[in-house]
Amino acid sequence: MAGFEILFKESVWKDLRKIPKNHLKKILSRIEKLKNNPRPSGCEKLTGQELYRVRQGKYPIVYSVQDNELTIWVIKVGHRSSIYR
Repeated sequence: MAGFEILFKESVWKDLRKIPKNHLKKILSRIEKLKNNPRPSGCEKLTGQELYRVRQGKYPIVYSVQDNELTIWVIKVGHRSSIYR
């Protein structure tokens, strides 16, 4: 099976700049793993939305999956309180 392409919403780059470097490497690794399995064990489908969430430590990663295009859009990375703004 071909892997998915990972794309980032522009605002995600601002989110990532706020995260300490020691956590950032783990978050980016977790995102990279979504290429081969966009709905891994432990991911949650967000209620009423076509979005999913996985966690890397205390940092949630919110993303959408386009199966027909084999793309994953990372929508938000950050503390829980910042996800729903």
